[in-house]
Amino acid sequence: MHPMSHIYNTATYIFDPLHHFWEKDSTQRAVAGVLVFVFIAALMIIEMKRQGWLTGGAAELIPTSHYMAINLAFTLVLILEVIGLIFTLPCSISKAVGKQFEILALILLRSAFKALADFPEPITLDGNMESLWIILTDGGGAVVIFTLLGVYTLLRRHLDDTLTKGPTLYKFVAAKKLVALVMLAIFIWMGIKNGMIFFKGEKPFNFFQSFYTVLIFSDIMLVLIAQRYLPKFHAIFRNSGFALATLLIRLALTAPPYYNVLIGIGSAVFACVLTLVYNTFYSSKSKFNQKKVPQ
Repeated sequence: MHPMSHIYNTATYIFDPLHHFWEKDSTQRAVAGVLVFVFIAALMIIEMKRQGWLTGGAAELIPTSHYMAINLAFTLVLILEVIGLIFTLPCSISKAVGKQFEILALILLRSAFKALADFPEPITLDGNMESLWIILTDGGGAVVIFTLLGVYTLLRRHLDDTLTKGPTLYKFVAAKKLVALVMLAIFIWMGIKNGMIFFKGEKPFNFFQSFYTVLIFSDIMLVLIAQRYLPKFHAIFRNSGFALATLLIRLALTAPPYYNVLIGIGSAVFACVLTLVYNTFYSSKSKFNQKKVPQ
């Protein structure tokens, strides 16, 4: 057996059971239960800190605003969505891009709720107009991206995205599963490292920005893998364009308020236009394309 065939088989053997376990209804229900428990526990711990029942070095890292429990809940939801993204990587590149827009919309919502930490309890607008504008722009931007995601989903239904069945398709998907497994290992390692930093009493690094930076390299790797199996110019341009759209998403995560929304919406518009143009002129189903374009 060719060494690469052995690697492909091993990656498939490891990836498929993990993916099946994660997608099971019982797993998703258990995870949802954990989210509820963590949210309630966070509210209780924050209240204990406010009452002065918690002291010491670790207590200094606990916020005093109950609103931060909402931020924690959305952070956990984002972690779950990122795991879902990793398991989506072996699917089509366009589907993975759609998953990343879902995550971007959630990140903007999380940012809006995070701005609540600046508000007093009970809540009032006095002296917090800047935070209110951040909530409005991040929340509004999330809704716009959510809407564009619907448009993008409709457009990609007509996108030629896969090879015909056979050994070539198996190798193509297996190679992407290998990349997904590497990304899952990096994700777990970064999570453990960030947790260790937190429990040492130090300020953790921005997990999502750091991991999304790593995802830039995985996107390029997926484009290069796709080029090996989909060597046509149109497919190369489409996949590279999707990689650029995901790069814009990463830039939106690091941009200051207001600019993050503009860049995020721009990335969604870019992906929609790219998909529309490809479907109109280069798809094998296009009336403008006189010959079938291998995808």
